[in-house]
Amino acid sequence: MGCGSSTPAHPSTPGAAPSNVSVATPPEKAIDKSIENALEVAKHEDENKIKMLLLGAGESGKSTIFKQMRLLYGTARSDDDLRMYGVVARSNIIVAVRKLLTHLRALGLEEELDRESRESEELDSADHASMTCRQAYDELIAHLVDNTATAAQDEKVLEGDWVGTSPRAGMAANNDAKLFLQHHESIRILWQSNTMKQVWAKRSAINVIDSHKNYLNDITRIASPSYKPSTQDVIIARVRTTQVVQEKYRIDGIDFEIYDVGGQRSERRKWIDCFDQVTAVIFVAALSEYDQTLAEAKRTNRMVEALELFRSVCNNRAFSDTSIMLFLNKKDVFAEKIMYSDIAAQRPFCDYAGPTKDFDHGVLYFIQKFKDCLIDDEFNDSFIHVTCATDTNNMEFVLDSTRTIIMTDNLKKSGFLGAD
Repeated sequence: MGCGSSTPAHPSTPGAAPSNVSVATPPEKAIDKSIENALEVAKHEDENKIKMLLLGAGESGKSTIFKQMRLLYGTARSDDDLRMYGVVARSNIIVAVRKLLTHLRALGLEEELDRESRESEELDSADHASMTCRQAYDELIAHLVDNTATAAQDEKVLEGDWVGTSPRAGMAANNDAKLFLQHHESIRILWQSNTMKQVWAKRSAINVIDSHKNYLNDITRIASPSYKPSTQDVIIARVRTTQVVQEKYRIDGIDFEIYDVGGQRSERRKWIDCFDQVTAVIFVAALSEYDQTLAEAKRTNRMVEALELFRSVCNNRAFSDTSIMLFLNKKDVFAEKIMYSDIAAQRPFCDYAGPTKDFDHGVLYFIQKFKDCLIDDEFNDSFIHVTCATDTNNMEFVLDSTRTIIMTDNLKKSGFLGAD
């Protein structure tokens, strides 16, 4: 008998569902409705959240701004976090001192150290530790640069030390932190010398982190066994960003997702993974880097690199409907540096016609350089901020203003507010 001629053994009751069809029970319907509502809420939240990217070249200050956001809008640091930053701060000092020692030697200032040491001894004004700046230099060169010293690291320096070690900081940072504890007195004495002041003034050739001067001015505190990193210590700590880092904040009822990415050339290939559904980009460029070169490409001027990167970001089709903010960072270092490093003396910026040592003219010159990168000339000046990322008060004002501008711009693009 074919299937077409078969009849059901029991005729179905009119209005009843076929026996092979599953009928949802009231509890199941309630679950389905709950799932639908949850998906709708999640969709609504996703559509209304603000997704922000921090972009820019390496060492421009992106991660510092990222940490300021955590300080202003996020949770407090745990002791584990602070121990990690304590190791990093001590390691950062060793990294800076290595560069400064090498630079001092390259500048031929060792004889200047000898002269300063002799004068100090003659005036009986040598440091109370009975070590001259030349002796401090010789010790540090042997242990940190030439590696001619044979003494092994003394693990006892960590006894009773609050910071101790931190696996999160990495082996290299932990080893450098131990070296700091062994040689902190020599570092302090050398740093206080007039010769080292000359080296610091010429630091643009070696790419020392400018804010680490704060560490070097506070060696005794950082070397103390009871040392616990301050908020400012955490803010200026330098840890190279090698992966995309995300933080989420809820500010005035609005959800924000902030992404920090590595700025070095080798890290930029990871940026594309963050480009989807971006509400705003904060592009960070360091004003003070007009006379510096890239760590990864010594012949490339850092400001030129920032300008070209800004051009590619602003004119990228992925950001055609995205608010782009420009943070010209490190204004404090820029103000200091133009006193002895002329903008027009740098080959890429020889067209600078403003007065030397003039902060306002210098800033306006570089603002115009960034504006010239745009294919679309519509770039509101309110989207440009001159910042000092290590200054929490400055960043609180700037980030609050930025948040308002981004939210307003987002509403305009959504059609909820009329265009100007």
